[in-house]
Order: sequence, then structure tokens, then C-alpha cells
Amino acid sequence: MASILVFSERASLVFELLGKAKELGGKIGLELTAAAFNPGDAEAYLKRGASKVFYSDQAEVKNFEASIYAQALAQIAQKAGASLILLGSTRRGKELAGRLAQRLQAGCLTDVKSIELKEGKVICVRNAFGGATEATQAIATSAQVIALMPRACEPTPEGEKKGEIVTLHLELKPSRVKVVKKSEKDPGAVDIQGAEILVCVGKGLSRQEDLKMIEELAQALGGLVACSKPLATDLKWLPESRIVGLSGKIGKPRLALCLGISGQVQFSVGIREAKTIMAINTDPNAYIFQITDYGLIADLHQAVPQLTAAIRG
Repeated sequence: MASILVFSERASLVFELLGKAKELGGKIGLELTAAAFNPGDAEAYLKRGASKVFYSDQAEVKNFEASIYAQALAQIAQKAGASLILLGSTRRGKELAGRLAQRLQAGCLTDVKSIELKEGKVICVRNAFGGATEATQAIATSAQVIALMPRACEPTPEGEKKGEIVTLHLELKPSRVKVVKKSEKDPGAVDIQGAEILVCVGKGLSRQEDLKMIEELAQALGGLVACSKPLATDLKWLPESRIVGLSGKIGKPRLALCLGISGQVQFSVGIREAKTIMAINTDPNAYIFQITDYGLIADLHQAVPQLTAAIRG
């Protein structure tokens, strides 16, 4: 039986992909399958609706390396009879998507925001022209590799384990990449894409010392501090992992609070999918007010402490 195959190096993202795959598969009669290289993940995917999980515990797949994973997933896709492969559009996932598509001679789309079935075709929506507009695209090849952005779809709920785990031995050629050094992850790195609340700050902030009041507001809201590109790359007040927008992360929070940010498209593309957008800016003509649900024309240095105090009660 033909299938949809899902994979991501992040188990939480696979839960989202399984939800969308179940929806699509039910409409076009494709079996729901997943790939896993961790035994705990394999069990979890079965509880999330996968009818089969193709699993390998070989040493070659213990650590992510795109060329090895592309080999592995190409063999799994063939075993599963997968005509549609859904991946997570993470930094690693996008590289993997291109490599896998080349091996399968498949069409490939990455950074897909939404996906649906129309007249028997899988239709994808992506940002285009630097986020200034959206493009609706479909892949013409019989095999399709599509990488969906985090939070593009709702995760499938956990239920009873009904499927089976198929253990495979994969024929994998050694990687041509040699790891010469590993660095510790940036201690300031946070999961911007997965955040429910983002407090975003821009060049309207006067001094680096004033970041403290931004952090206090974020803590009061239970959110994360993010920033526009200049604050990280030019001023270096925050690590680049905190950048929201075209040059950084694209989130889908319940709330995005934008402080001292003009709101040009390079930034706004990163938060415009938020359920609620609020902004504080001294410029009544700032572009950010064109996309906000609530706006306050005020000096953030005065407004933020008052807002934090009001939230804390």
C-alpha cells in the first residue's frame, strides 16, 4: 500500500507532521508511516497514529548527518512505498529535504506554511519575495518531498498504540563529512518558533541596560524575549538565535508584543501568523501598527514598567 512518510530530528515536530499526514492520507488513501532512529520515538509515533514506524538503531544514524539521513530515508521511503514525504522545515530539515529529493528524483518545497488537498493535488503555501507576499505551489513529480515549518499544523493527540514497528538494516555509505570540532550550544539560545508568547524588542530601546525591563515583562507574561535583526547583528545586545523575521526565526505565538519596532516586512514576516499582535511605538505612522490587533503610541521606557507592574498586580 502506498504511504505518506513523516520524519524530523525533533520528535515534537513529528507529532505535528503526523496530524497533517493523517488528514491528507485519509483523503487520498495513503497509509500513515513514520521513520525513527530512537526506540522511544518509535513507540511515541505509534501512539500518535502511525500505522507503521520504520526504525533503525544502527550506529551511523545515532547522530544527525544530512547525507547519512538522506540515504536512510530514501531506503525507508522505498520500503514504505512513500509517494509523499513530510519533513520538518528546521535548519537541518531543509538540508535533508534537498538531499533526499535528489536521491528520490522528487520535487521539493521547504518552508511551507500550510498544506491542503485540492482536486487531487497537494497544494503548498510559502512566503515569497522576502516575505512580502505568499506563493501557492504544487509539485509536479510523482514523488514529493515537502518540509513544513514548525507549528504549521496541530499535533495529533496521543492515543492507543495500534501500529507496528518495522526494524530495518540499512545499507549506508560512510559520510564524506568529518567532524573536527563541536561547540557548546549558545547559552542564550531559546525556542523562538515554539514559544506561545514573544516579547520582541527593536532599535527603539535606548540602552542595553534597558533589556532588564524587557526581560522582566517577558517573565511576567511567561514568554520569551526576541528581537529584530539590528539588535543582535549590529548592536550585539542579544544573540542571533533571538532574531525574529526573515533573517531569523518565524514563530506562531498566541501573543506577539512588539516594542520599539518599526515593523518592516523583514521583521513582520516572523510574527504575522501570531494569534494576537500588540505594539508600543512612539511613531503613530510606524508600519507595525498596520498589522497589530492592539497598538499603543507611547515611549516603551515608560510603558513597559507600568505594564509589568499591572500584570504582576
